[in-house]
Amino acid sequence: MYCRKTPKYLYLFLVIIMLIMATQAQANSNTGFRPDAPTYAIRGAFSVGAMESSIERTSPLDLTIWYPALNPNDTEASILYPYEIKMDAAPEAVATVSGKASANADFNLEAAPYPLIILSPGFSIGRSNYAYLAEHLASYGFVVLAPEHQERFDPEMSEFWQAAIKRPMDILDVLAYVDLEVQEEGIFESLVDAETVAVIGHSYGGYTALTAAGARFDMTAFQSHCDAAAKANDPNVWLCGLLLENIEDMAELAGLSALPEDLWPAWADSRIDAIIPMAGDAYLFGQSGLAEIDIPVMAIGGTLDTGTPFSWGTQPTFDHVSSTVKAKVAFENAEHMIFSSTCEALPWYSEIGFYSFCSDPVWDMDRAHDLILHFSTAFLLAELKDDEVAASSLAPESVSFPGIAYEVQGF
Repeated sequence: MYCRKTPKYLYLFLVIIMLIMATQAQANSNTGFRPDAPTYAIRGAFSVGAMESSIERTSPLDLTIWYPALNPNDTEASILYPYEIKMDAAPEAVATVSGKASANADFNLEAAPYPLIILSPGFSIGRSNYAYLAEHLASYGFVVLAPEHQERFDPEMSEFWQAAIKRPMDILDVLAYVDLEVQEEGIFESLVDAETVAVIGHSYGGYTALTAAGARFDMTAFQSHCDAAAKANDPNVWLCGLLLENIEDMAELAGLSALPEDLWPAWADSRIDAIIPMAGDAYLFGQSGLAEIDIPVMAIGGTLDTGTPFSWGTQPTFDHVSSTVKAKVAFENAEHMIFSSTCEALPWYSEIGFYSFCSDPVWDMDRAHDLILHFSTAFLLAELKDDEVAASSLAPESVSFPGIAYEVQGF
């Protein structure tokens, strides 16, 4: 009789185990985008608040700030961020991005001051497009500040060359604003550590991160790169004309009396400790201009990117920066907008037929975002908070994800 009952008990035991596993999977799905989210893609311990501010200047610079927040009732946070549309084709459109933060929540100062992360959006892309990334970093004890670079998209990309000059100036203005507001009675008093700073960004935001770290224009090298691209019938050579045809205007906008014969001046701040350019435009700097960077760098990009080609951005960044600590994270066969909010979070893109702006032809966006969050969070914890466990997760033997080609130095 005992033997006949054993299978029944075994069956019940297996059912219980399956229920436990299912419950755990559900719990994990609430903290990562997918149940199989890697360690640092799981949301951090801090509740997250979000608030708006603005830098008063001739042309005001609007900001969103994400930060560790108090949540005494442990309520589930939900928010709709306005999305600024900078496209002449849809000037009257209204869009929102859904997120998981509490608007204007009180600061959690228990572990303050927190390192500062400046997040620079892609060209003509609203800052709230990257709310998923900013919220996640804030949940790990960072204050994230994203400026709304004032530029608009038109078919001719006529403001692209101006943005190359204005964006680095925006970052310096942000740092000056933080310096003012960390003082007594400032909004960042006791909240922000203004001496521990990273800059991250996507696309032209990645370019902006590179300039903030000290990369300098090398127009001679850029011209040579463009000549070689033209001879090879490189489809991405269109990027060259946008800038080389306006080079004198760029120098004037930068306040230079003449075109530099060698490297252009830097727009950097010595307090910046690390950068993460995501599909960042690196072609303006050449090998010598990128070699000016010596702080830790994590370059992330898609190998089939047609917006900022991998060989024009992510690869040369990793190859040519002088940093002793650097990493390259390659999403195999991924396109340019893999870093964007999903179509579910920002449905306006799909509604106007721009589905490719919030999706990827190959990658599941939730999986991609989990990996982006994992790598970037671990890197920033390691470099800004000296987190040895996070650093160990970036060692070559610790990284094994299908579809990711990884190369690292210094971990």
